[in-house]
Amino acid sequence: MDEQANIKAVFDELHCCVIMPTYNNAGTIEKVLSEVLEYTCNIIVVNDGSTDKTAEILENFSGIHILAYKKNKGKGYALRKAIRFAQGMGFRYGISIDSDGQHFPSDLPAFLKKITEEPEAIIIGSRNLQTENMPAKNSFGNKFSNFWYYIETGRKLPDTQSGFRAYPLYLLNKKRFFGRKYEFEVEVLVRSAWSGIKTIPIPISVYYPPKTERISHFRPFVDFFRISLLNTILVLVAFLFVKPFSFLRALNKKNIHNFFQKEFVNSPEKDYKIIASVMVGVFFSVTPFWGWQVWIALLVAVLFRLNKVIVAVSTAVSVAPLIPLIIYSSYLLGGLVYTQNGVKLKYSSNITMESIKINLLQYSIGSFILGLMVAIIAGLLTLFLIKMYRKKQNK
Repeated sequence: MDEQANIKAVFDELHCCVIMPTYNNAGTIEKVLSEVLEYTCNIIVVNDGSTDKTAEILENFSGIHILAYKKNKGKGYALRKAIRFAQGMGFRYGISIDSDGQHFPSDLPAFLKKITEEPEAIIIGSRNLQTENMPAKNSFGNKFSNFWYYIETGRKLPDTQSGFRAYPLYLLNKKRFFGRKYEFEVEVLVRSAWSGIKTIPIPISVYYPPKTERISHFRPFVDFFRISLLNTILVLVAFLFVKPFSFLRALNKKNIHNFFQKEFVNSPEKDYKIIASVMVGVFFSVTPFWGWQVWIALLVAVLFRLNKVIVAVSTAVSVAPLIPLIIYSSYLLGGLVYTQNGVKLKYSSNITMESIKINLLQYSIGSFILGLMVAIIAGLLTLFLIKMYRKKQNK
């Protein structure tokens, strides 16, 4: 009894609440709520348009916050609504838990312990995916989600689809999320990681009833499509904006030196592969595949087993300030080869993608020539720098 009182005190000291979205879980929500109440009264339940007896059951509980609306809008919408409400109530942390009996409220103390150790992190309950009655689609979906989370953030998590989580609400204050269904739980993890918020897993228990008793509102085709669409958008944002800007922000003399030492001078790879990696990245950064340069360069890197990090970094040649110069040089070189109906273009910082349409063939020919020239120069420069650095190290 004293232990439960201590846990309730910790909930209050941390300004932590439990968030429970629910939709037609009348058969389980009473038991889950009763067990959570053993640990805290700081509970926010979102009745996401339930059409069963959920509303009647909730009326029997006093001292908890109940948010309700008539039309079902999705788990993501319910979580977003609860998070905003909790922030307005002054809560600093919110632990989300499902109302279908899958999660065990007895794991709540473990979340509190980890919050005190890592107060600026999202804590994710990691399920044992070999649990009895675990649906095969859940195991596949989780591996799929984990893979894309790693691609989008560079971080690894064992269970990105777990709904049992602790959110540092005060760090999410200025963020506006868009996911309304299950995809919200992917979005909040990825975008939080982009902001530098830690994502830390802890082991939790989980219960899956037999298939004949199981109630699931996950629609395999529709929800999987929404999650896949979100991942596509997040990957594009990650590679076109987040990763390049993160790399540029991290640039300083020390980091550049360390990167060059690790990936070039002291790399276990053969010199010709390092030089080829630079040349491939630089070549495709100049070619006319705007928006797809990194993807194509990485595909070539995979096919020829080149250094993917060097290839990706080398594509940064086509940064915004240099784009007008690249376009102009491409037109200039293209005009030397493509003389029929060639266009003479004056250099200006106002050169845009519209300028390219004047004569697309001339630009394309010139960009490939320019790409080859710049790639050869970059390759020779890389070879020179590697030899020079190694000579200094030997001395």
